[in-house]
Amino acid sequence: MPTRVWDYLPEYEAERHDVLDAVETVFRSGRLILGESVRSFEEEFAAYHGVGHCVGVDNGTNAVKLALQALGVGRGDEVVTVSNTAAPTVVAIDAVGAVPVFADVDPRTYLMDVAQVEAAITPRTRCLLPVHLYGQCVDLGPLERLAARHDLVILEDCAQAHGARHRGRPAGSLGHAAAFSFYPTKVLGAYGDGGAVITSDAAVGRALRRLRYYGMEQTYYVVETPGHNARLDEVQAEILRRKLTRLDGYLAARRAVADRYADGLADTGLVLPETAEGNEHAYYLYVVRHPRRDEIIEALRGYDIELNVSYPWPVHTMTGFAHLGYRPGSLPVTEALAGEIFSLPMYPSLPTGVQDKVISALRDVL
Repeated sequence: MPTRVWDYLPEYEAERHDVLDAVETVFRSGRLILGESVRSFEEEFAAYHGVGHCVGVDNGTNAVKLALQALGVGRGDEVVTVSNTAAPTVVAIDAVGAVPVFADVDPRTYLMDVAQVEAAITPRTRCLLPVHLYGQCVDLGPLERLAARHDLVILEDCAQAHGARHRGRPAGSLGHAAAFSFYPTKVLGAYGDGGAVITSDAAVGRALRRLRYYGMEQTYYVVETPGHNARLDEVQAEILRRKLTRLDGYLAARRAVADRYADGLADTGLVLPETAEGNEHAYYLYVVRHPRRDEIIEALRGYDIELNVSYPWPVHTMTGFAHLGYRPGSLPVTEALAGEIFSLPMYPSLPTGVQDKVISALRDVL
């Protein structure tokens, strides 16, 4: 069987009894939609992040979309974000009628270059949307000052940063709201789709609960404001509750994998991940960089190792966003990274022998 960047089966084998017990718990509860499991997970996930409110939704894309709506971002507003991200970040901005405006990224961390953000702000800017990419946080200090000066809201995209911290504070607790994905590959992953938004603003929390449930707040069939059907599934919520108790263990295992890579690949010529000052990295992905990226990936197929690129096509270069008017060279760091970065296998249950195989193959090829 080929070695891939992610494999959930070893973790499932270790946690199978608990996962199936979670399913049985829900099926015997008598409540399959927005029941005790969703309510409890929301409370526990909010408490983990030290915030007052969590609203579970059906996926990470809708977490971003509904959070934007709850924060008052809508048609014609501009949202400053990055192009070096998964497309759903920008798809969600477009879905509320807002306009994505891209800042370039830092060449060392691949995160939003906060020094470039102020130049992207216009009178139409309503929101700053930093993406905590690959498992570590953007420095929100400068963004908080910009937001205060220009009367903007900050929405953190935490889809890849469960458990990451910046200067001791959890990712997601720094802005006005934060969107999470629980797609199966994530640091805290479900067994299907799922997402959540957290916030310390009670009004934003109430708006989110309406938006995920057709726009209804108190009585079924009474729509307060038009919303969506975007509820977190009860089964996924119960599985996530169980896995949340193991999140710190997952993080420790991911950091151990990262340490082994750092030791084994230190002198190969690969540019290894750099953790920004003040950050505790969650290592959702282990992203390395080399100018011969495509050649290396092809060579490792000969060792039965399949690697991944996150992301080979910056969002501003995609046909679906050509109307934004970005030209080649508009975001030089983002575009350069797209040709050189690739991901190595990274998940908590990655066997040491499999990781050693990857390290050895890379050393051979390089």
